[in-house]
Order: sequence, then C-alpha cells, then structure tokens
Amino acid sequence: MASARFETRRLTSDAMFGVCAACAAVIVTLLLLVSGYLVFIGAGAINLSFFTDVPTGDVAQPGGMRHAIEGTLILLALAAAIGVPLGVASGVYLSEYSHEWLFASPMRFIADVLTGVPSIVVGILGYELVVVPVSRWTSNSVSFSGYAGAAALAFIMIPIVARTTEEMLRLVPKTYREGSLALGASKAQTVLRVVLPSAFGSISTGIMLAIARVAGETAPLLFTALGSRLLTRDPSEPFPSLTLQIYTYATGPYPEQKNLAWAGILVLLAILFVVNLLIRVVASRHAATRMGKS
Repeated sequence: MASARFETRRLTSDAMFGVCAACAAVIVTLLLLVSGYLVFIGAGAINLSFFTDVPTGDVAQPGGMRHAIEGTLILLALAAAIGVPLGVASGVYLSEYSHEWLFASPMRFIADVLTGVPSIVVGILGYELVVVPVSRWTSNSVSFSGYAGAAALAFIMIPIVARTTEEMLRLVPKTYREGSLALGASKAQTVLRVVLPSAFGSISTGIMLAIARVAGETAPLLFTALGSRLLTRDPSEPFPSLTLQIYTYATGPYPEQKNLAWAGILVLLAILFVVNLLIRVVASRHAATRMGKS
C-alpha cells in the first residue's frame, strides 16, 4: 500500500514537472519568435545614420532617431530619479512603520489600485495637473515638457516600486532587525544599514520591472512631453522619445518611416535589455560584496 502511494505521488510530481516545463518552453518559444521577428524586420533599417542623424522631414529619406534615443534615456533617468526614491521610501514605510500609523492599509490599497490604472489616465492627469498649471504660471499657450513626461512616468513607477519594496523587506528575517536593535542601533539605522542592504537584490528587480514598464509607454507622453523632431536635451521644452517617434512613424502611410519604426522598437528592446543587465550586475556584485564581508 505504501509503495503504491509513493508511486502515485511520484507520477503526479513528474506530471506536474512536465506541465511546468512545457509551459516554460512555450513562453520561451514565443519570446524567441517575437524577438526573431523584430530582428528580421527592424535590423535592415539600423545603420550608423540611425543613431547619429535626426529626422529630415523628407518621407523618402526620413533620417535617423538620435533625438528619440537620447530623449528616451533622459526621460527614463528623470523618471527613475523621481520614482525610485519615493517608491522605496513608501515601501519602507509600509513594511517597517505601518503598525505605528493608521494610513498603512489605505496607502497599500491605493498603491494596488494605481498599479493597474491605464496609462492614458495617467497622461490625462499629467496634462491637467502639470501641463495646464505651468501654462498658466508662465503665460504660455500649452507648456508641454520633458519634466511633465518624466513626472507622468514616475507616477506609474512609484506604486510598482513601493509594493515590491514592501514585499521584499518583509522577507528579511526578523532576527536581523532584533540583532541590530540589540547592539544599540536605532530603528532608522537598522532599516538603512541592515534591512535595505539585505533586500537590495530583490528591490533592484522591482526597480527593473518598473523601468521596463514605463520605457514602453506612449499615452502619458502624448499628453505631457508631446514629442519633437528636434535634437534637444532641455526637458523644459517639448521632448522627444522613442515611443512617440515609433507611434508617429508606425501610424503614417510611408513605408520608409514604417521601417524606421520597426528599427526603433528593436532599439528600445535593446535599451531595456542593457538597463536590466546593468541592474542585475550591480545587484549581484552587491550581494557578493555582502557575502565577502560576512
């Protein structure tokens, strides 16, 4: 009887392993197909001028996307500079101080709701709360800017980073906190020097996911940054980005511009890959350094 039960459990375990492996194989296959399709269509339009030239205005020779690539990197840097500190601080509050205040549960609920808000809603809010007030203060007709676009992207990042940080900090053993407090450290010192470094790798994964989410957004930037065909590094002006330029070219009737749109998608994926790889490398080195010290 015992051997029969053991055999049934083993067969069930093997079957579930096979189902999980098959699902993973399907996902990897779909990813390879999509990536291969993008490389097949977009690689032909990638050359040196794609990275060094700006749009010419000629539909037959549309130029390159240097302005959009630089604009995307600047927007992501500005959004991360706003969203990551606020998101991590919110996650620390929810994890470490929520039992001391009454606003933890409503704040957690709001973060969950904001995570699923459509990006076009964020764009409209950014237009009404940032673009329109700045236009009134500066007496301009409409003050689209890279700062407004970065603020909209940061608004999307904050709840993702906050909830990820909270969950990862909760996984840090309580003995770490108790040992630090027993040695005379304050709670703030414990959080900054013990808890956060212990969860740095996992928190960096959440930051990576947040950056990947906002890097492909177009709707928030349509209402805030507006886009530009000019090469500019001044975020106080209408600001270019890859997603906006891809949208403009992909919805146009000219095949030369459509080819550039496919190339832009491929470059955008490459940027995300490089950013994710850098975050992974930093997290792994941080973990190795901590293990070496311990």
